[in-house]
Amino acid sequence: MIEENRRVLLGMSGGTDSSVAAMRLLEGGYEVTGITFRFYELNDSTEYLEDARSLAERLGIRHITYDARDVFRKQIIEYFVQEYMEGRTPVPCTLCNNCLKWPLLAKVADEMGIFYIATGHYVQKVELEGTYYITHAADPDKDQSFFLWGLKQDILRRILLPMGNITKVEARVWAAERGFQKVATKKDSIGVCFCPMDYRSFLKEWLARNGQLRSENVSCWSEMVRRGRFVDEKGNFIGWHEGYPFYTIGQRRGLGIHLNRPVFVKEIYPEKNEVVLSSLSALEKTEMQLKDWNLVNPQKILGYNDVIVKIRYRKQENHCTVTVTPDNLLHIQLHEPLTAIAAGQAAAFYRDGLLLGGGIIVNAR
Repeated sequence: MIEENRRVLLGMSGGTDSSVAAMRLLEGGYEVTGITFRFYELNDSTEYLEDARSLAERLGIRHITYDARDVFRKQIIEYFVQEYMEGRTPVPCTLCNNCLKWPLLAKVADEMGIFYIATGHYVQKVELEGTYYITHAADPDKDQSFFLWGLKQDILRRILLPMGNITKVEARVWAAERGFQKVATKKDSIGVCFCPMDYRSFLKEWLARNGQLRSENVSCWSEMVRRGRFVDEKGNFIGWHEGYPFYTIGQRRGLGIHLNRPVFVKEIYPEKNEVVLSSLSALEKTEMQLKDWNLVNPQKILGYNDVIVKIRYRKQENHCTVTVTPDNLLHIQLHEPLTAIAAGQAAAFYRDGLLLGGGIIVNAR
């Protein structure tokens, strides 16, 4: 174990948030080392690397780069593709934060004798009775707590979150007042880093290049993407779709089908290449089960009736009761029906303003 010191390893993406985080940490008296992970370079652009290096040089801090493209491809991108190909809805940002980015920060920090690790995430941290918890950011529009439910105590005790108590508007002002105009005016990133707009285009291109990505049940994914049937809940043919991976549970827009009533994706059957359409009310569920779950403090969540669950970053909050099943899944009893629950998505739990954990949805009913 590294003894606590005033040194911090900061993940620097080259964007506004991590850049302002560096400034705030320095002004807080920390010795900052910046690290930029090379996870994925959209259109082979490395401008973000130069932006991070230039800022570090101007701030007078050490900066290093870490090439993690291979592990990112295997752990995040291939997972992302495989989930869609198996009819599920992946959560790449959640997986990346909990299983790759923060653990990698800790690993490199250990190697350098640095105790603290930090990013530009808009979240806060509190300690209660010796246990560390993530809490909501001061800026509700930027709060990123939903993505961090999988972090364990060995990570939580070491993290610094310099952006958690300010808003994005304040962050831009902070940079501008200190003469960092480029930092202050940078555009926000949108969506998943490797497919910021439409995942369908990315999936098509990926499968064209890497069609032999295999699973236990399929010899070649690219052969699975072909025209298939839209059907109703009774199995009656409604129309043709472009291929089941291009649809998600709850989707209404972009179906390419015109009926005299609104319809939504209810089920996806990869083995039959069928997509079931239904009314919105038919998508309502009152229970779900989670795998790969993490609870920060089970005593604060199990059996309580005032737990809040979210299944999307910006989805409304729903009350639920959480219990553990005999086969070690989390059972979520929703107090009100919720639509568009998809296998593969994440669910995060909150109570009294604390992020108490989460997991990956296996099924819902």
